[in-house]
Amino acid sequence: MQTRLARLYQKGDLRVEMDTVPAPGPGEVLLKMAAAGICGSDLHYYQDGGFGPVRVREPIIPGHEASGRVSQAGEGVELKAGTLVAVNPSQPCGHCEYCVKGLPIHCLDMRFMGSAMRLPHEQGMFREWLVVPAGQCFEMGAETTAAEAACSEPLAVCLHAASRAGEISGKRVLVTGAGPIGCLMVAAARHHGAAEIVVTDLADAALARAKAIGASRAINVSEGAAALAEFEAGKGYFDLVFECSAAAPAIRSAIAAVRPRGTIVQVGVTGEIPVPLNAIVGKELHIHGTQRFHEEFATAAKLIASRKIDVRPIISHSLPLEEAAAAFTLAGDRTAACKVQLTF
Repeated sequence: MQTRLARLYQKGDLRVEMDTVPAPGPGEVLLKMAAAGICGSDLHYYQDGGFGPVRVREPIIPGHEASGRVSQAGEGVELKAGTLVAVNPSQPCGHCEYCVKGLPIHCLDMRFMGSAMRLPHEQGMFREWLVVPAGQCFEMGAETTAAEAACSEPLAVCLHAASRAGEISGKRVLVTGAGPIGCLMVAAARHHGAAEIVVTDLADAALARAKAIGASRAINVSEGAAALAEFEAGKGYFDLVFECSAAAPAIRSAIAAVRPRGTIVQVGVTGEIPVPLNAIVGKELHIHGTQRFHEEFATAAKLIASRKIDVRPIISHSLPLEEAAAAFTLAGDRTAACKVQLTF
C-alpha cells in the first residue's frame, strides 16, 4: 500500500512524496489520517534546521499532533473501523530508571514521533496513512471534528504545565505569549479555576484569540516593558505565570510582575538567555520547567471530546497535504495564523 507524506530533507526543503505502508500487526491499527497540526518544533525544523542542539541530520517526516480514522485493526484490537481517534506521539520504553519511578516523561529511551532528537530520527504523522500501536489511539466523541481531535497533543502539553504549577483555583495568572500553546494555556488555567488571566503578546490577532478562549485581559507589549508596569508595583501582582514565549524580555517582565514566593512555569523553549537571578532570589520565586505530558493526553482528549475545553478558537487554517510548504510558511506568520493544520 502507498501513502502520500511530507518529508523534510533540510532547512526549507519539504517535499510531498510517496512511500509504502505496512499492514497493521497484532495490537496495531491502520489509520487514514484526518488532520495534523504544525507545531513550533516543526517550524524550527523547517525554518532553522532544528532548535538548540536538536538538528535535522537525516530526512524526517514531521508532525506529532494529529487525528485519524481507524481503517483496519490488527489482531487483538477492538477499535471499530471509522472511529475518530487522537494519536499520542509519545512512546516511553516502560522499563528504564525513570519509567520504573513513574516519570515516563523523562524516559531514557523515549521515542516521540516526528522528533529529531534521536538518530535515526523518529518519523512523524504528516502522512495520509499511518500504522500505530492501538494503545496510542484515543477515541473521540461523535460530535468532535478531526481538527479538534488533532489539538489533543498541544492541550496535553498545557495540562501537564498546569500540573507543575500547583493550585490554580482562585489565582491571578499571567500568560506570556499568545501563540497556540499560550492560548491553550489560558484554556487550561480557566478550566482549573483561575480567578484572573492576563495575556501578553506582540500581535493583536494573537491576543484576540486569547480573549476568545478565555483570557480576562489581553495586553500588547510591543511598545515596551512599561505595558506591565501596573503589575510590578508592590513587588508584583500575579500569583502564577505561565511563560510561553521563551523571549528574554517576556521572562524578565514575568519575574518583575509575579509576587514574592509566586510561581513561574517555563513552558516556552529556547537556548541560553540571561535572567535576573537577583530578583529570583530576592523574591524567593518558584521556577518550574515543564515538558511534554504522559497521562494528560487521555485527559486532553476527553476534555476536547466533551468540549469542556473548546479548542476551536485557535484553529485558524487548514490546508491539504499537497500544500505542506505553503502551510509551513503560513504557520510562521503570527499576524495571520495561529494553529495551522494539514488535512489528508
